[in-house]
Amino acid sequence: MFKSDFLESLTKVHWSVPLIFYVPVVVFFSYKALVWGEVSLLTYIGYFIFGLAFWTAFEYALHRWVFHFHPTSEWGKRIAFIFHGVHHDFPRDRMRLVMPLSASIPLALLVYLGFTLFFSNEFILACFFSGFMVGYLIYDECHYAMHHANFKSGIFKRIKQHHMLHHYSDPEKGFGVSSSLWDEILRSGFEEKEPKKDTASLKEEKA
Repeated sequence: MFKSDFLESLTKVHWSVPLIFYVPVVVFFSYKALVWGEVSLLTYIGYFIFGLAFWTAFEYALHRWVFHFHPTSEWGKRIAFIFHGVHHDFPRDRMRLVMPLSASIPLALLVYLGFTLFFSNEFILACFFSGFMVGYLIYDECHYAMHHANFKSGIFKRIKQHHMLHHYSDPEKGFGVSSSLWDEILRSGFEEKEPKKDTASLKEEKA
């Protein structure tokens, strides 16, 4: 995407990098809440789940209204391509399936600063942000798995089918990656096709 090898390297990342970088971040904020802030375990769990749940809405909004924003200017189209368009053009590129640190770190800092406007207690915020960041890690690793893992059955197979429809059927639907929850709530998902009836069933109906 760039003539500069350095800039090009900033757009690529191995799937393990977010885990290596952000798991210690989650541990730090959890330690801050439980040890420094002496937050009770029950309170920590409650706000952690709140942060995890909030991530699902954030993921949906980011994907639908930021990543799939369609600018009209040439420079806007270029930025949109760099951030997400390239992934749709090359959906199986292993090095562009999780968010590079060059994008995720500034975004995480910006989001954290935004959260400080709503949480007056820094230790409660630490609980919430721990859950939020775990949600992000689940999203990133799920996204990689949706493109490169072969699920035979279960929930992950359904999530993969949902995401593959987003890529290969209609990119303006199916914005949830780690979950289809908000697509179902906001009616931006895909209609389930009725299973085809077998020959015997058709004969019975005609009879």
